[in-house]
Amino acid sequence: MNKRTEIFDKARDYAFFLLKFRLRSENELIQRLKLKKIPEKTIKELVAFLKEKKFIDDNIFAKAWINSRLRKPLGLRRVKQELRQKGVDKEIIESQSSGVTDYSETDTVLDLAKRRLNILKGTDQVIAKRRVYAFLLRRGFSPEIVIDTLNQLCR
Repeated sequence: MNKRTEIFDKARDYAFFLLKFRLRSENELIQRLKLKKIPEKTIKELVAFLKEKKFIDDNIFAKAWINSRLRKPLGLRRVKQELRQKGVDKEIIESQSSGVTDYSETDTVLDLAKRRLNILKGTDQVIAKRRVYAFLLRRGFSPEIVIDTLNQLCR
């Protein structure tokens, strides 16, 4: 076995090791391989091999990521931001997020806000409202929906 196939085999084994735990975006995998000081040419060959064998596919990754993160529950804005950080193409993010049909951000915000306000029952209403607002924004929900929901609940 020559040196080049040995490096490719090591890189492939490492990629499979990473993919064993969860799906990865193409960019995520490339960055992890670069950290292992694997040559650029080997990385390109490996990515082509993994794409051909359907081990990495940004469309499948984005869809799975969106579904898992919305169950957490997080807002669609935050999930899209996470996908951008993972190097997924904007068109893929938009096409996969537009395919989400069984998710209502308004209902999710309402449910989370009720639960959070219930936890903060003894707290001053203004402070509680501010805390719930910040909590929901950190989770990636749109400010407009959060404000409308909190105004509706705090009447």
